[in-house]
Parts: sequence; C-alpha cells; structure tokens
Amino acid sequence: MQPTAPEVTALAINVAVPADLQWTDVRRDEEFLLTTLNVRLLPDGSLAAKAYGRPTAGGRGAYTSFRVPDRAELRELIAQAADRAAELWAANTGMG
Repeated sequence: MQPTAPEVTALAINVAVPADLQWTDVRRDEEFLLTTLNVRLLPDGSLAAKAYGRPTAGGRGAYTSFRVPDRAELRELIAQAADRAAELWAANTGMG
C-alpha cells in the first residue's frame, strides 16, 4: 500500500524589505511604513504577497495588511525570497 502524501494547506514566508525598497501607505487616516512582506505560495504555483509595517507616527498600530505595489524591484525581491525559502526547505534537517 502506497503512503498518502501529507496535505500541505499553506506555504508562507516573511521577508524583510530592505530600507531602500520600503514605502509608505495610508489606512484609516494613519500612515504606515511598510517593512515586511508575507508571501504565500498559492495552489496553482503562483505567489501572492501582502505588506505589513508600523505607523510612521510611532507606536504599534494595528496588524494591517497593504497591497504590494507593482514595482520591478519588489517583484524581484519576492522571487529571490521564494527561491531562498525553497533552498532552506530542501536543506532542512528535520525536527530537532
């Protein structure tokens, strides 16, 4: 009897946005500096990303997601991060 492959329901990585690629956006009249991307591998093999950050006025603010702008340098960052995550997953040494 062949073992059934585990059903993986999500693959996601968090990626730090380098300072020179960070940007600001506004939500509910509050400006945020976007410093982190959450990148998900979708069932069709494509990637989806949301951006997160902190209010520019200081404080923690809400955990609010933002759309990632369609900029070549951000697309490249996401692609490189996905490739790096694949390398890290492939080289895992199992549970410690």
